Amino acid sequence: MLKYVKNHMETIAGIEIFPIISLLIFFIFFVVLFWWVFTAKKDYINEVSNIPLDNQKDNTL
Repeated sequence: MLKYVKNHMETIAGIEIFPIISLLIFFIFFVVLFWWVFTAKKDYINEVSNIPLDNQKDNTL
């Protein structure tokens, strides 16, 4: 089965660029995520972390 998939992939022109693109997207996403985490304001982090504990809103069904 793997031999069939590998042979089929080798016949597609320009397919060697897709792993490079996916690696770049993955890397850029996590670099931006780490940058956002380290530059986020403490007030915003505290506000968002207290949302599950907010008892002012009653969720009655």
